[in-house]
Amino acid sequence: MAVNRTTTVSAQERQWFSIYKPTQGHWTRRCTAIGVGVMVLWGAKEIFTRLSVYGGTKYGLPLQAGSAVAWLAVCGALLYWIVWRKPATVDFFIAVEGEMKKVNWSTRQEVIGATKVVMVFVVLMSTMLFVVDTAFMLFFKWIQVLRV
Repeated sequence: MAVNRTTTVSAQERQWFSIYKPTQGHWTRRCTAIGVGVMVLWGAKEIFTRLSVYGGTKYGLPLQAGSAVAWLAVCGALLYWIVWRKPATVDFFIAVEGEMKKVNWSTRQEVIGATKVVMVFVVLMSTMLFVVDTAFMLFFKWIQVLRV
């Protein structure tokens, strides 16, 4: 059975600066934008730094700054479109935020208890492995396979 995917799009949804489902998935979108924004800023810094070899030329600084600004503009527009305008991505962010509200977060006491169990287990396993390794070393030394 085929699903009819044709929908009517309002004039507001067709505008570039409108946000798709603006009241939903707010924190997921914002945190995603901050994370990607940090990477984009790092990329702009890297572009500016790597083009410093042209710094001594007549157009060195405009080339550096222009390339970094162009990177910021292109990535910023792409980020805006993906995070706030693209329906498939926005619906995914909304679903992620809905699922995160259902997560049963551990209490501080549970985390501390689990950490203690892991630390005791690691100490016991490392002690056991040390004893077994020493026993094998002594055995192989006794049968003269290992010469220390």
